[in-house]
Amino acid sequence: MNLPGPIVSPEWLLDHLDEPGIVLAHVAWEPGMPGAAREGFEAGHIQGAVFFDVDADLAAPAQTGPGRHPLPSSEAFVATMAAAGIGDDTAVVVYDDAQGSYAGRLWWMLDVTGHAAAVLDGGIQGWSRPLEAGPSVAKQPAAFTARPWRVADPTDIARTIRESTGVVLDARAPERYRGEVEPFDSVAGHIPGAVSAPWGDNIDPETGRFLDAEALRKRYAALGVKAASSAIAYCGSGVTATHDLIAMRVAGLGMGRLSEGSWSGWIEDAERPVATGPG
Repeated sequence: MNLPGPIVSPEWLLDHLDEPGIVLAHVAWEPGMPGAAREGFEAGHIQGAVFFDVDADLAAPAQTGPGRHPLPSSEAFVATMAAAGIGDDTAVVVYDDAQGSYAGRLWWMLDVTGHAAAVLDGGIQGWSRPLEAGPSVAKQPAAFTARPWRVADPTDIARTIRESTGVVLDARAPERYRGEVEPFDSVAGHIPGAVSAPWGDNIDPETGRFLDAEALRKRYAALGVKAASSAIAYCGSGVTATHDLIAMRVAGLGMGRLSEGSWSGWIEDAERPVATGPG
């Protein structure tokens, strides 16, 4: 199954939902509320979807890598995907209830390892059919091939800013970028030289869907992005920054790099500089 791009509309999914080779993935995240994400899934999800919790399924324990959501090992990722019925020939449509900001984590993990994936534009809120309740239905295990992660680390970020070879995008809300609030991490502020690029600005407030390609091209051009290959996106822990990576792909700018540890990884070293204010 060939997906039409990094996002698909609810209308497209309705036309292809029952075709073989498609797996629908529901991604949820409820920080500090163990079990709440699964409870929400079981209360209502798109028919046939499999469930993924950002904390439990799409990250390793915080102590094992940079930041609050280090990437799982290739072996752990293979086991999780295979058990969900996602294989090398599977096309995965990922959705959430957060305008793609959580679903983007799984989209990126699949896309960067060469697997077909797209985010459902508008998420579960844009789905017109009745939702299904209850747990995930067991899937036939699939053969999923491991490939190495391709990420940017703090050295890459510092070099990009120092040598002006690209743009470092901060996908968090503007008040977190400015250091006015910090709900998750011990230090507030942003990486000096990074540009504020809140992921929410990729969304049309009237429709709840991604802006069109031309509007996104204009947005990222204004942020200094000529080609996504020279851009690095970060957020608090490497989850919502993937939304900026999706948006650049929709805009036709190519694929940027994700900062794995993001802000929570940057501040693990007290010697790294921190900035506050508008930039």
